[in-house]
Amino acid sequence: MAYRVMLIENDRLLLEQLSQAVQGAEGFQLVARYQSANDALGQGMMFKPNIILLNIDNQNGAMLMERFTKVFTDASIICMSERSQAEGVSSMVQAGAKGFIIKPFTSEELKESVETFAKSGMEVSSHVMTFFSPKGKSGKTTLIANLAMALGRRTHEQVGIIDADLQFGDMMAFFNLKPQATIVEAVHEIRFMSPVTLHNYFAPVNKYVHVLCGTTAPNLIDRVSIEGFENVIRMARNLFHYVLIDVPPGFNPTSIAAAELSDTTYVVTMINDAYEMQHARRALEIFRDWPDYATRVKPVFTRVTPCDIAKQQQLEAQLGEPIEAIIPNAYQVVSEAANNGSMAVDIEPDSALAQSVNRMAEKIMGHHHLRWDKP
Repeated sequence: MAYRVMLIENDRLLLEQLSQAVQGAEGFQLVARYQSANDALGQGMMFKPNIILLNIDNQNGAMLMERFTKVFTDASIICMSERSQAEGVSSMVQAGAKGFIIKPFTSEELKESVETFAKSGMEVSSHVMTFFSPKGKSGKTTLIANLAMALGRRTHEQVGIIDADLQFGDMMAFFNLKPQATIVEAVHEIRFMSPVTLHNYFAPVNKYVHVLCGTTAPNLIDRVSIEGFENVIRMARNLFHYVLIDVPPGFNPTSIAAAELSDTTYVVTMINDAYEMQHARRALEIFRDWPDYATRVKPVFTRVTPCDIAKQQQLEAQLGEPIEAIIPNAYQVVSEAANNGSMAVDIEPDSALAQSVNRMAEKIMGHHHLRWDKP
């Protein structure tokens, strides 16, 4: 595909530097450049650009986006700034931007950015999910890993996992990953990043699923600031269609921050004894302070035996509210899959675990008509 680029940059020297970068990128043609946004809006249509590189520094970015998206309906707008703006990126994407890039950039960085944006779509409809558990050993890591694989396989969309269980995260071992960077580096350096550079901190599992791995040692938890962690979540929203966040058990700054920024929080509880149901009730009671609790918080029970509609109805009666999903006890299947470096949903696609995870994936994708007692 040939990219016809229109460049808008107020600074004359920077305009020259960025022009050279565009002209040096393979497959890119600089068809117009302006120092004034008003001039670009008035004259740019005649050049028929399909990419607009728009400077938003020291300007009302939201207003600019509104004006440019109305005039250039067939062009993809990529915002440019001299610094990373995690919150600003989200608002620009919501306003119609397809991407965000730190300037100055090289020809290679521009090409990589556009390719990444084309793959991820910089989805406005990105769905962020936090998986919370009142106590440890809830099975949420197993659920997240298999659910991410199911979502990627079924939708062919980009899926990101953030392992924010900062002291005892297992995603790295679960997927047998050896990342070059972890959440520690990502949070520390987020203020210098654009979405494209953050993407490099996620280790690929396959072409759809990527993982931001947790800390390599429990004592590194102090290096992950809550503000930086929140900005990682905001920026990840612009990279992945689905973002799944694994948080430490209980209410703590990390789990609270993730839940507050998520579209959905799954309260995951493993059926073990009577106390587990009590813990789930207590956790849900705290979340009920949210005005949109009914739509944002969804209970999930794992290791449910038997895993059928009758058991779900029994658990719902005990809990006092609907349950989003029940997951069967499939320790042997999960163990065998892990030993083979695979996910249970892949090596035994017809297993009860795979069917339950796939039904949950379907519900996340919007097919709410499915019932848990149907294949």
